[in-house]
Amino acid sequence: MLTDIEIARAATPRNIAEIAARLDIGAGDILPYGHDKAKISRDFIAGLDGAPEGRLVLVTAINPTPAGEGKTTTTVGLGDALNRIGKAATVCIREASLGPNFGMKGGAAGGGRAQVIPMEDMNLHFTGDFHAITSAHNLLAALIDNHIHWGNALDIDPGRVAWRRVMDMNDRALRSLVLGLGGPANGTPRESGFDITVASEVMAILCLANDLNDLQERLARIIVARTRDGRPVTARDLKADGAMTVLLRDALQPNLVQTLENNPALVHGGPFANIAHGCNSVIATRTALRLSDYVVTEAGFGADLGAQKFFDIKCRAAGLRPAAVVLVATVRALKMNGGVARADLGTEDVAAVRRGLPNLLRHIENLRLYGPPVVVAINHFSSDSKAEAQAIIDAAAAVGVTAVVCRHWAEGGAGAEDLARAVVAAAETQSDFNLLYPDDLPLWEKVETICTRIYRADHVEALPAVRRQLDEWQAAFGHLPVCMAKTQYSFSSDPKLLGAPEGHVIPIREVRLSAGAGFVVAICGDIMTMPGLPREPAADRIGLDAAGEVVGLF
Repeated sequence: MLTDIEIARAATPRNIAEIAARLDIGAGDILPYGHDKAKISRDFIAGLDGAPEGRLVLVTAINPTPAGEGKTTTTVGLGDALNRIGKAATVCIREASLGPNFGMKGGAAGGGRAQVIPMEDMNLHFTGDFHAITSAHNLLAALIDNHIHWGNALDIDPGRVAWRRVMDMNDRALRSLVLGLGGPANGTPRESGFDITVASEVMAILCLANDLNDLQERLARIIVARTRDGRPVTARDLKADGAMTVLLRDALQPNLVQTLENNPALVHGGPFANIAHGCNSVIATRTALRLSDYVVTEAGFGADLGAQKFFDIKCRAAGLRPAAVVLVATVRALKMNGGVARADLGTEDVAAVRRGLPNLLRHIENLRLYGPPVVVAINHFSSDSKAEAQAIIDAAAAVGVTAVVCRHWAEGGAGAEDLARAVVAAAETQSDFNLLYPDDLPLWEKVETICTRIYRADHVEALPAVRRQLDEWQAAFGHLPVCMAKTQYSFSSDPKLLGAPEGHVIPIREVRLSAGAGFVVAICGDIMTMPGLPREPAADRIGLDAAGEVVGLF
C-alpha cells in the first residue's frame, strides 16, 4: 500500500496559474511561490467586496479517538466530490504546524487519495506564514523587555508580564524558564517561557482579521502586561503594532494550492483548537465564498469544541452563515466509545458500535441547536463491516439525519459522490442559523451556557478569583464570545469519560483575555500550550534519500 507521501508525489499537479484561472483569478493577481502554490493578492481580494457568496459547508466530527476520524481527509474528499458532480467547490483548511509534524500527530493535508498538494511543502515551511507569525509575536516580546531595560516609562511590573515567546516546534524544556540572567546588560530577570506558535494570540488575530487595517487594530489591542498599580499595558502602548503588521503583511494573504484532483484549495492560518478557535482564516473563507458555488471548511477537534467555536466565534465575528454541517464518524471510533480496545477494532462488533452511538447522537443534537441541516459522513475503513455501518445509518435515520458511507481515502472524490449529493440536498434547503448565546449575555453566563447546553454539565465550578476576573472584564469586554479550553476527547473535562456523559461538573481554573483576537478563554484543567515530543518522535523517521527526496514524512 502506498503511503500518503508516495501518493502525493505520484500526482500530476497543474501550474498554479491554471488553478487560479478556475476561480477567475488572473495571473497578475497571484504571487507564485514556485509552480504549485501562490498567494492571492490583497488588491484582488479587496475587489471582491460586495460579490455574491456561495454556500458554506462545515466539516466537523465526533470526539477524536486514537482510532482516527479523518476530518481533513473528508473535507478534501467532499470538495473533490462536489466538483465531480458539477458544483464549483473550493476547500478551505488550516496550515500545518512543524511541532506536530515532527512529533506524533502528523500533517494537515488530508490522506490517501483525498489530499491537498504540494503535501511536503504544506507540512514543512510552506509559504512562511508561521515564521512571520513567530517573528511578529517575538518582536513584541523583545519590545517589552527592551522597554523595561531602558527606564520602563510605562511602569510595567516585570512580574506581571503575560506575553511569552513562541516557536513552531515541540520543546518541553522551554515551557518554564528565567529570562535576563547575566547582569543588567542582559535585561531584568523574570520568569517566563515559550508556547508553540499556533497557540499565539497573533495567530488567532491573523485568522480573524478582515484586512490589514483590522489586523493592526487587533494587534494594538493585545494586552501584554500590567503596571505596578494594575493597569493593562497593550501593544499599542509599546508602539509595536505597526512593525508587527509589517511582518505579517504578506502572511495575511491566503495561500492557493490544489487537491490531488486539481481542484482549488485555500490553506491559511492554523490556530490551536483548544486555546483558540481552531479554524482557517476569515479572509480565506470569505474569498473562497465569493469565488465558488460551495466552500468546504473544517473546524478543529470534535463538534463540542471545533464546531461550537466555529459558530460562536468565527461566524459571529465574520457574519458567516453555514448552509450545512457534515459530522464525520468512523465505525472504529464508535467502537472505542463502546468500550472496545484499539487492538480489537478490526473484529466486527455491531453491539459495540451501538454502545458508542450516543456520542454521535449527542453531537447531532448539539449541531441542531445552531440550525443548519446535518449530514453524517461515515469515513470507511477496510475493516468495517456492512452491518456495523448500517447500525450508524439506522441510528441517524431514526433522528431524521442522512448518514452516508464514504470511501474518499481509497477512491478520492469518486468515493464521496453520495456524500456530495446528500450535502447539496441539505444545503439547498431553507434553514435558519442561530448562535448559542447573544453578545450581551454576561461572560459567566456564556460559560455556563456552553457547559450546560453543549457539554451537558450539571453545573460549572470556578474559584472566586476567576469570577472576580470575569466581573472586572464585564464592562469593557462583556460583549466578547467565550473560547472554552478543555480536553477534546470527552464532553466532560475528563478525557477518559467517553460516550455522552451528563450531570458532570466542569471546573474553570483560569480565564484569559485575548483582547486582540476578540474572545475570553476559559480554561478547564491542564491545557498544554507547548507540547513535548513523544518517546519516539516522527522526526526519527524523517530524512532525505539518495535522490534528495523527503522520506518518512507520512
